[in-house]
Amino acid sequence: MAFGRKRKVVPFRSAGELDAMAAAGAVVGAALVAVRAAAVPGVSTLELDRVAEAVIRDAGAVPSFLGYHGFTGSICSSVNDRVVHGIPSADELLVAGDLVSIDCGAVLDGWHGDSAWTFGVGDIIEADAMLSEATRLSMEAGIAAMLPGNRLTDVSHAIESGTHAAEHAHGRKYGIVDGYGGHGIGREMHMDPFLANEGAPGKGPELVVGSTLAIEPMLTLGTYDTDILDDGWTVVTTDGSRSAHWEHTVAVTEDGPRILTLRPS
Repeated sequence: MAFGRKRKVVPFRSAGELDAMAAAGAVVGAALVAVRAAAVPGVSTLELDRVAEAVIRDAGAVPSFLGYHGFTGSICSSVNDRVVHGIPSADELLVAGDLVSIDCGAVLDGWHGDSAWTFGVGDIIEADAMLSEATRLSMEAGIAAMLPGNRLTDVSHAIESGTHAAEHAHGRKYGIVDGYGGHGIGREMHMDPFLANEGAPGKGPELVVGSTLAIEPMLTLGTYDTDILDDGWTVVTTDGSRSAHWEHTVAVTEDGPRILTLRPS
């Protein structure tokens, strides 16, 4: 008697469950918009954290990050050379020209949304603006690969290809941060599979209608190497170069990729 080998797929949700995730994602999007509006010179990253938490709780949701493995913020606030997982602090005051990455998550009715956005405080230098644009374009290239029948690393390869396309357009190289990437998401914030931001296509589990992933490239103006500060959380570039981080929670549908963490315009 022969036994068939079950194909591996990226975990998937029903249409109703995707709508529930989109509701959580809308809360995250609203929180990010509020944080960006509040991010002016002299404001602390802890104040930004309080803005995000208020938006999330006012919507009847709960911050996903707060208390996660002991994390003390409702957002990750990563400024300049800080790549991800920056802890909001009353002592960290924004100044004009800062490049700020805010990562935010919320859980509503048991479903998670997770999204990140990089922006400048006031006017920023051209190199920083291009870095953020390159990271956004890399994310969008990954989103475009969220199609039924694709494999997990088709998304990884698309993200990397988006980075290289931005490098060609900008006439410079970017560092693809090593060791960090996207992930599955649903009833938990971080689920398998891990989604690398570079790599060969055609490998890993298959994407099917309803599969959900958090797609989140992180690029730098220099190295791909990072260190973790003594706080045990904050990831920084080893050469002090600035970093950008963009993220959306995305679903595969029959009609194309669906962004579940849309921000209000």
